[in-house]
Amino acid sequence: MSEFQPLSAIALGGNLPSDAGPPELTLRQALLDLEASGLKLHAVSRFFSTPCFPAGAGPDYVNAVTLVQGEQSPEELLDILHTIEHKHGRARKQRWGMRTLDLDILFFGDAVLPDPQVQAQWRDLPSEQQLTDIPGQLILPHPRLQDRAFVLVPLCDVAPNWVHPLLGKSAAEMCAALQEEDIAAVHPL
Repeated sequence: MSEFQPLSAIALGGNLPSDAGPPELTLRQALLDLEASGLKLHAVSRFFSTPCFPAGAGPDYVNAVTLVQGEQSPEELLDILHTIEHKHGRARKQRWGMRTLDLDILFFGDAVLPDPQVQAQWRDLPSEQQLTDIPGQLILPHPRLQDRAFVLVPLCDVAPNWVHPLLGKSAAEMCAALQEEDIAAVHPL
């Protein structure tokens, strides 16, 4: 592709050290890696300390969100993220397990992938199935973003007015709808 695509939001997180150092340094290096891959970083949220999810699964996380733009398709962007995760020692052994680096596409402009029905199916997946079921394709917007303070609080730092194309709510509105204790548990570093 020869033209820039819409803005995308990338969630960054980690709770284990990598070759770059502790999680905060790993996230900073990942931002440099995103730029080195040809993406333009438009904004980066503050870094936040967030409780491990699910509770008790390991040390607390460092989380952030960046807005990026590039010439890549959503699938090409996902490949870049997986390459950067691998570079920093990400091992995909357990769903929602501890990790050196986790990079997720939260949204790609207002794209809904693969279609509204499949996105809604994954968004409405019961909690017990979320632990075991893994989609075989890219689902956008990220089907869990509206449920997670550790995503929405940093997203509101950089894109509070972004509106979910299916839910019709802004990032700020989705964040305000979360439990107060969930929001309070997300602390700026």
